[in-house]
Amino acid sequence: MAPEPAIDASPVPAVPPVTPRLPRGFPVPTKRVQRWLRILGPGLITGAADDDPSGIGTYSQVGAAFGTGQLWLALYLLPLAIAVQEMCGRIGLVTGAGIAGVVRKHYNRPLLYGAVALLVIANTINIGADLGAMAASVQVLLPAANTLLLLIGFTVLIVVLEVFIPYKYYARVLKILVLSLLSYAVTAFLIRPDWLTLLRVTVVPNIELSPAFLALVVAVIGTTISPYLFFWQASEEVEERLLHHPHHLDHTPAKQASSLKKWLKNLRIDTAIGMTVSVTTFWFIVMTTGLTLHKQGITTVATPDQAAKALVPLVQGFPHSGELAGGIFALGIIGTGLLAIPVLSGSAAYGVSETFGWREGLSQPVGRARSFYAVIAVATIIGLLLNLLHINPIQALVYSAVINGILAVPLLALIMRIANDKNVMGEFTNGRLSNALGGLTTFAMGLAAIVTLVALFWH
Repeated sequence: MAPEPAIDASPVPAVPPVTPRLPRGFPVPTKRVQRWLRILGPGLITGAADDDPSGIGTYSQVGAAFGTGQLWLALYLLPLAIAVQEMCGRIGLVTGAGIAGVVRKHYNRPLLYGAVALLVIANTINIGADLGAMAASVQVLLPAANTLLLLIGFTVLIVVLEVFIPYKYYARVLKILVLSLLSYAVTAFLIRPDWLTLLRVTVVPNIELSPAFLALVVAVIGTTISPYLFFWQASEEVEERLLHHPHHLDHTPAKQASSLKKWLKNLRIDTAIGMTVSVTTFWFIVMTTGLTLHKQGITTVATPDQAAKALVPLVQGFPHSGELAGGIFALGIIGTGLLAIPVLSGSAAYGVSETFGWREGLSQPVGRARSFYAVIAVATIIGLLLNLLHINPIQALVYSAVINGILAVPLLALIMRIANDKNVMGEFTNGRLSNALGGLTTFAMGLAAIVTLVALFWH
């Protein structure tokens, strides 16, 4: 009698339920979101840092002084800002070096030292103005707080965070505070403006040939298209390339060019989104302050309390609405300051380190880039010391923006030269559109700076 076959006692694997497949070519939502998140990087951070305390102070002063008369600047500056930042990012991505590093390698030393000196001067003044505004904003909430202690506290906090914690990590947390800037957009809808009139003044330029008007035009341009953003985005694109594509140079030239074209497409999307967010915030701040402060007869913003009055309609009906509006304004200033000052000091550190050939990068530990982090600390501390000159902190924001607008002109001319140099950029030099927008930006900023200086001199 034949033996019975052995019975397999191992458990029968469960048959997984059949999941209906999406039609071929139908995008998977999570993958699409992940792809967009991968694209967003230095350009978005640059845009967020662009709305720093200097920007908020300048835009508030513009709205208070001239109502909605300078809203048109937002529309016409947007393509110019995108074009300039795209050029800077492209320089970093194609060359694998920051702007100062490119100048050091391909041009003469006097040009290099002059460019970096302009950057450090502009950034240090901006850091000082931002720190002063942050301290003054805290005093809206805590009137008895000591100004010097607040300045020292913010300086130590920022330096410690930037030196010991990767910027990309704590920037994610700080973006929560920056969301307080959405309060301007919400307020804009609550005050029920005449949208057709706003559309008209946004599209049709309004120009007044007065020193005050022209100075604020330069300030708006300077705080929107700022020198520190040029150097920052170029250097950050280099770090992104080293982080995500470390073996890029091992590929064949044809494969390198193909990869660069793909990265440049992502860079343009990232930059366009970042600068659109920045300029949209600018539009809402000017619009809200123009329809609140200017209408109330407040034409000069000298204190955080005055600037915060633009947000009172947002909290009207709540107890202590004035203090609540002041708190929202203070959170915006503090959040944007903590986000932007590391960018200001970091871009200065990139420029100085590339000039002298020091190891640099926020991705480097302190022990491997001591000189780089020393520049960050020194620039921030000098910014603190500038506040001992006792300049009005809110007005200092506007002054720093004007200085940025003037110093940006020669730096823009340098960037245009680099972006058109085939020896540096190869096949990735500027196209006609980039040259048209970049040339227009340089010419407009130069003309505005000259006219303003002449008007102020003769006034």
